[in-house]
Amino acid sequence: MRILDHVAAHGSADVTQLSRLLGVSQATVRRDLRYLSEQRLLERTHGGATPGGLSIELPLQHRADQRSPQKQAIAQAAAELVPDRAVVGLTGGSTTTEVARLLADRGRPVTIVTNAVNIAAALVLRPTVTLIVIGGTARSESYELVGPIAEKTLADHHTDIAFLGVDGISAAHGCTTHDQLEAATDRAFASHSGRCVVVADHSKIGRTTFAKICPAGDVHTLITDAEAPTAELEAIAAIGVRVTVT
Repeated sequence: MRILDHVAAHGSADVTQLSRLLGVSQATVRRDLRYLSEQRLLERTHGGATPGGLSIELPLQHRADQRSPQKQAIAQAAAELVPDRAVVGLTGGSTTTEVARLLADRGRPVTIVTNAVNIAAALVLRPTVTLIVIGGTARSESYELVGPIAEKTLADHHTDIAFLGVDGISAAHGCTTHDQLEAATDRAFASHSGRCVVVADHSKIGRTTFAKICPAGDVHTLITDAEAPTAELEAIAAIGVRVTVT
């Protein structure tokens, strides 16, 4: 939703700004802000709204359609890295979900290891997919199973390539997400894989959120879109990360 994107990017917004941005009446904006506040996705202020914290974590159902063309292109580039019969790790997220769909749709043998219950539900009946679901404590925001159970299971297995969805990646602060348990589980995916690939649209590049997953140097490849800030991509590449822009 554009209101949430704008508030997350700018730290706040007022009704007049949002009315101009969206081309709708101020009454419509106020109604939308009231609804989003009731959903605990932002905090109302006098005349506008704020994220109510360091940054907003949108529940997955609110992220699925954002920047869809960019995410589809990123996912296509990611899927092309996967050979037949590979063992693939997939964390949760809207872009990794698209990667999963593409891998299943191509109809060739692949093993998917995931902690995302939405990905598991979409793949469980696919005949060419061998599905392994990592257990743990469910996070409603991301549909992921996280925590010590997930980390222990991942420590006992190895994937050929792991695709990580992140909430931020920068040269200075590495890969980050909003939740500590999710960060630790994502770190386990990265640590027990032959190759770690971050799939992130331009809104995540140069961004830092609460919990660190891993340094940027632990990432083999970053796949993003053409709107990502060039200076930050150059800084990430200078660390030794292979950067692919779709």
